Amino acid sequence: MSLPLFRPFPGLRPAAAHATEVAAPPYDVLTSEEAAELAAGKTWSFLHISKPEIDLPAGTDVHAPAVYAKAAENLNRMIAEGVLCRDPSPCFYIYRLEMGGHVQTGIVGGGSVAAYDANRIRKHEFTRPDKEDDRVRQIDACNAQTGPVLLAHRSSEALTAVVAKTTAAAPAYRVEAVDGNVHTLWVMGDPASIATVTAAFDAMPAVYIADGHHRSAAASRVAAARRKAGAAADAPSQSFLTVSFPIEEMKIFDYNRVVRDLNGLSREQFLARLEKEFVVQPVSGQARPTEPRTVGLYLPGQWYRLSLKNAVPSDPVARLDVSLLTDRLLAPVLGIVDLRKDKRIDFVGGKRGLGELEKRVDSGEMAAAFALFATRMEDLVAVADAGQVMPPKSTWFEPKLADGMVSYPLDWS
Repeated sequence: MSLPLFRPFPGLRPAAAHATEVAAPPYDVLTSEEAAELAAGKTWSFLHISKPEIDLPAGTDVHAPAVYAKAAENLNRMIAEGVLCRDPSPCFYIYRLEMGGHVQTGIVGGGSVAAYDANRIRKHEFTRPDKEDDRVRQIDACNAQTGPVLLAHRSSEALTAVVAKTTAAAPAYRVEAVDGNVHTLWVMGDPASIATVTAAFDAMPAVYIADGHHRSAAASRVAAARRKAGAAADAPSQSFLTVSFPIEEMKIFDYNRVVRDLNGLSREQFLARLEKEFVVQPVSGQARPTEPRTVGLYLPGQWYRLSLKNAVPSDPVARLDVSLLTDRLLAPVLGIVDLRKDKRIDFVGGKRGLGELEKRVDSGEMAAAFALFATRMEDLVAVADAGQVMPPKSTWFEPKLADGMVSYPLDWS
């Protein structure tokens, strides 16, 4: 049998009294040291599962077998103590994220691995085998997927109505995180609503991975291994933990660049070289781009607005602002071609603000900073629909999903 694109599952989630302590930032936004500090004094923080090295001796290799074993031990202890409980039957969940005045409301379900493998759950990034390996080991050790994949879908009247109906009732819990963002979860267990959600997603030609490419790829590998070992086509392992939001509700921040040197050029030579491709204008104050095809450049003590002079290609990847910056400035002027490997470049998420760019340049750590116009959701969709991939560090989604709000066990039937 073939699975629906999105299916309900009996979620493993915090008892309401423990929700605030359990919920934690995503595993991949914290160092081990930051995780240890955040989890200090919090016995039931999900960081003990997502960053279990914090419970092992300092200096432990984060990819050592003992780390994954500790994750499973901590997960099982939280279940045994009643901190995490499993719903008795398959459900969908409504997950609302609030950051300041921004609100987005999505649906938690099991995304079909077969749909992912067939590119109906569409990608826009390359993955690294070492990061996939890490997630495979985590999933296998815990026999659960504990980190959600962030998806985006086109709006549906049916989904809008069923979400409104579900969220009219009291939530299972509401958590205010340490960063001030609010995470609220509702349980959708009634058969009619479940059928509506299942049918609405099945009618969609595609949904899009916004964040979580390594978690998705790892889930696909686990599913394949378990099919080879005899798992049925509809086994729990053939789906993965996803939260899908309407495209228009999602917020992408700019993902900016800082470089360590000007490739042997003086400031004057560098600015002169830019004039082949850009109109270069010094500005008072910060040069935050307000439209595509413009870039803010910061050199010590001065911002400049760079406006593209020449035509933009039609290719969905080549026309991205992050690609244009690389193709027309970083590579030809600064000699930075491989953004994944070149140590002369670093990346700064836009939530940190342009002041962070000024700080890194004025400190002498970096020679120049580039502020970009944020990639738009329609750009991401166009790249994914074309079967292409974006350059590294093209999108920075905020607010982030929390780990621990609901997990996907692989042993239900």
